[in-house]
Amino acid sequence: MRHTTIPDGFAELVPAMAVSYRQILHALHDHGVAVAPYPRQLPPANLHGIAAARAYPMQGVLKYHGLADWQQRIAFLPSISVNNDAAQTVTIVEFDPSLEADTALFGDAPAVGRELERISQILDAVRSLAGVRVAARVTTRNLLKSRVAGKGLGTSAAGAAALAAAAVGALFGPELVANTRFLSCLARLLAGSGCRAAAGGLALWLSYPGLAHEDSFAVRLDGEDQLADVRLITVPIDSRVGLKTEQAHHDAPQSSFFKAWMLSRGDEISECLAAVRRGDWRVVGQFAELDSMRLHGVTMSGSREHKLIGWEPENITLFRMCDDLRTRGVPVYASTDTGPTVVLLTHRDHEDAVVDAVEGLGLGLETVRGRIAGPASLLDLDEARALLR
Repeated sequence: MRHTTIPDGFAELVPAMAVSYRQILHALHDHGVAVAPYPRQLPPANLHGIAAARAYPMQGVLKYHGLADWQQRIAFLPSISVNNDAAQTVTIVEFDPSLEADTALFGDAPAVGRELERISQILDAVRSLAGVRVAARVTTRNLLKSRVAGKGLGTSAAGAAALAAAAVGALFGPELVANTRFLSCLARLLAGSGCRAAAGGLALWLSYPGLAHEDSFAVRLDGEDQLADVRLITVPIDSRVGLKTEQAHHDAPQSSFFKAWMLSRGDEISECLAAVRRGDWRVVGQFAELDSMRLHGVTMSGSREHKLIGWEPENITLFRMCDDLRTRGVPVYASTDTGPTVVLLTHRDHEDAVVDAVEGLGLGLETVRGRIAGPASLLDLDEARALLR
């Protein structure tokens, strides 16, 4: 078992994070949340395999920024997110020995440069496990319910999870796709949050500096539909400054707030897990809104010279709207990740009131009604081809 990178200045935090990791695993066991074993033997590879998969974007609840190991995409701290059916990514992967190199079609355009390199990184990981070098043809598309994606919807996570599921399904078959631990580890290699998107629902990603690849995985926490009454209202907002998530990952660990954020995470995950098991969705919403503030604070304070201010003016209005609605008895909580797009968490009984409140702001903001979505899963090829047209 190979351990991963511990960046300079963080070694002293690793023992505490390791203790927290073990405590979280014990809490999962106590609450009846199963953790699949990482597979030690894999089925034979199908060099002509083809499979399609679907995955959903995620919205952070207890969020993360910064990567302790960029190659393995190991985060500094564990995190929780919820899959959102406001969009989906559909991907087909076909391994073809006649191809000289990987090709990928993203929407209507071929993937090139860094985009193609990141796709091949996932394919290389799957191929190395099989001990083969066969190239693949990838076709993928983000399917939105909104007119625009906005920044911060989490489609990169969906793309990572869908690609991992389709690649594993094509080369190894459906059994390994159903192993959430295995699949989430592979999805993580393209986008850290893809780890949680692969697990689906309200998902926990276990991570800290130095953790081995197979131990940095995701698990679904709401496996008994405890959050079935939650509604997700997505408000897509574009970033006017061209915000790049990768830059935020680089800057965040330099914030003076960052290490305190890491050390507080274990207790908050335990509290969130206990709340989910008793169906208390408001605690989930409270954490999502609180950590939106903390994420923004960490992001803004990571550089002395260039401040990454990820919010737009609409964000302030929407956060204040939620606070006002709660004083009037409407439970709703606002969540943002790196970009300004907002996801409002509420109960189904209050969905209409929240949508009316957003429209009543007079800002011309679009609202997309949604629910908590499931994990990455294989899709019928004919259905996938129809969706990709």
